[in-house]
Amino acid sequence: MALGQHITDFLEYLELERNTSQLTIRNYDHYLRRFQSFAGEISPQEIDQELIRKYRLYLARYLDPKTGRPLKRITQNYFMIALRAFLKYLAKIDVSTLAAEKVELGETDPRPLKVLSDSDLRSLLAAPQISTTEGRRDKAILEMLFSTGLRVSELTKLNRDQVNLDRGEFAVIGKGGKERIVFLSGDAKDWISRYLSDRSDDWKPLFIRYSGPSIPTKDGENMRLSTRSVQRIVEKYVKKMGLTTKASPHTLRHSFATDLLINGADLRSVQELLGHANISTTQIYTHITNKQLREVHQAFHSGNKG
Repeated sequence: MALGQHITDFLEYLELERNTSQLTIRNYDHYLRRFQSFAGEISPQEIDQELIRKYRLYLARYLDPKTGRPLKRITQNYFMIALRAFLKYLAKIDVSTLAAEKVELGETDPRPLKVLSDSDLRSLLAAPQISTTEGRRDKAILEMLFSTGLRVSELTKLNRDQVNLDRGEFAVIGKGGKERIVFLSGDAKDWISRYLSDRSDDWKPLFIRYSGPSIPTKDGENMRLSTRSVQRIVEKYVKKMGLTTKASPHTLRHSFATDLLINGADLRSVQELLGHANISTTQIYTHITNKQLREVHQAFHSGNKG
């Protein structure tokens, strides 16, 4: 079987067996078709380290036809990560090819972690105009994002019957179909309750839109707030409050994690609350939340003596 058909089978495997999101599948399709275009219609057995070396060189020298700029190192790595996942799949179905672990990633500069300061976080949470229904919805969204650390895609998929306000907890299905429990703060429970008391409908979505055509289906599915709409909501309040950090819904997820760690939560627990498959992903927060190092600096740095 030629390379192209194997790639198609791999993408279908991700959809059917791994429950991978459509966005990830679309990205993998883009990355792997680029490799297919570079390599030609070869067989998996013809993939070797020399071909991979030439492909990495090709990516390093590639210029975006729209901007004329080279690919960032992290973007080059996305292509190689997709290729490694594909090679692992081929090994899984007993197709002879290059071992995935022989595909190395390039070194990249660590991206600065966007975390809101305590004052900016409080400003953002206080930004919505709570005298309106839309404002109360937005307030509930912001409080829920900070309280739970939900990804924006997880938040927009929520239905009203999923969220137990009495217990202040509920289950959510995250990346890879993995279920985890998240918890609501008192403020989040209060504002979600206030927002829902405004609703006279019996539609399924927890968060609905108030703009655009209002011809809902019976369950109100077409009134569900989209991920892009939630991103715009956060952007609107960041701009309104003049925050220095260009925050997004994911920034609130970062703030959720750092808040827990700064206040003494252990890394493994935060990993579970975030739904990270590997603790190495959670460790990106430790360099800004190491309480012991903070205490050492406070106790011994001469600038603190006064």
